[in-house]
Amino acid sequence: MEPRELDHKTGAALNAQRFQMLEDIARELQGDVTFPTCFDVVVRLRKVLNDPDVTLPQVVTLLSAEPLISSKLLKLANSAALNPGGGKIRDLRGAVERLGLKTVRTVAISTAMKQLLLAKEMVCFSELMTSLWEHSLQAASAAYVIAARLTRINPGEAMLAGLIHDLGAFYMLYRAAQYDELRARPDTVRYLIIQWHESIGDTLFHALGVDEAMITALRDHDQPRPIPATPKNLADVIFMANILAGGLFEWLGQDKETVAEWERTLNESYLSLREEIEQRTTELRAEFV
Repeated sequence: MEPRELDHKTGAALNAQRFQMLEDIARELQGDVTFPTCFDVVVRLRKVLNDPDVTLPQVVTLLSAEPLISSKLLKLANSAALNPGGGKIRDLRGAVERLGLKTVRTVAISTAMKQLLLAKEMVCFSELMTSLWEHSLQAASAAYVIAARLTRINPGEAMLAGLIHDLGAFYMLYRAAQYDELRARPDTVRYLIIQWHESIGDTLFHALGVDEAMITALRDHDQPRPIPATPKNLADVIFMANILAGGLFEWLGQDKETVAEWERTLNESYLSLREEIEQRTTELRAEFV
């Protein structure tokens, strides 16, 4: 068989598995979903949460680096059973306070155990997973600092939004690991994620019960638009946090000229926050060393 014919067959199989993955995702998102995010974080989180002497601030800090578990806890805290008055909780600390440490431990450890069982399938995408997790930490830290310094938006709500903004990409990596052709070509998976993670993330957020206002703020966070002189809402905060965390460049892999162009459009009010953002990211990352 000629090499060109082999390439054609390989390409056809790859495309077939891409479409199959997207179909499977659409079907699976109709129910409860659990998938790995960062293996090391989940291991550390499980260990710490098993400590009976862990404090509420420690739990909040640790959960602040785990997007899926944070989303599930927020959904539970805003459920009808625990929130009969209808007052929405939009930050992680509020969710932990409402649920109590016992419930948080149960939910977090249960989800973490499921994630650990699934994590072995993700070895082929470990580099992409690590890159995405690091970007999520930076975006969460940037969102917190931007909200605190430039707006009246609750920094805790902004941090949570920054943490989960690319949850659709994590989920797509997990689903891609189920297909031989996609596991063998991680670069093509990156391209697929770039094309689809926002729309799939939108559906995933609804499945996880994320507040509609936050879903709206997270929508189209990677779509280029003018830099706001000052953030006016949560959507602006997440858009800028994503930029300052290198989302359009390091994760999505846009060219250096695009990077330089965006850098020139950032005003001093954003650039002056970079040192504080890096410090906060370092502190958050250090919790899992």
